[in-house]
Amino acid sequence: MWDMIERMADDRLWIYTALAGSLFGAAFLAWFQGTRMGIWAYGIFDDVLNFLVERWGWTWFKKDPNVWRKKYPHITKKLDEVDKRISKLENDN
Repeated sequence: MWDMIERMADDRLWIYTALAGSLFGAAFLAWFQGTRMGIWAYGIFDDVLNFLVERWGWTWFKKDPNVWRKKYPHITKKLDEVDKRISKLENDN
């Protein structure tokens, strides 16, 4: 056991290959999600998660319907203002 730890400390190639592999993997996923096959694969993955939520009630896989409000606060504020103006105009008429 101690020999393996000493070898890992002496040979640092595993660190560099792990970092390079993770960077290439992240770059591939960033490219892949915009392709037709990526959109299909993400759709299948989403369907599987929805099945798990419905079948076994795993609620941690549920999507928050208002997550876009946190992601785009300026658009959220503008849409809320427009909603208030529309409801005010409808109530005046």
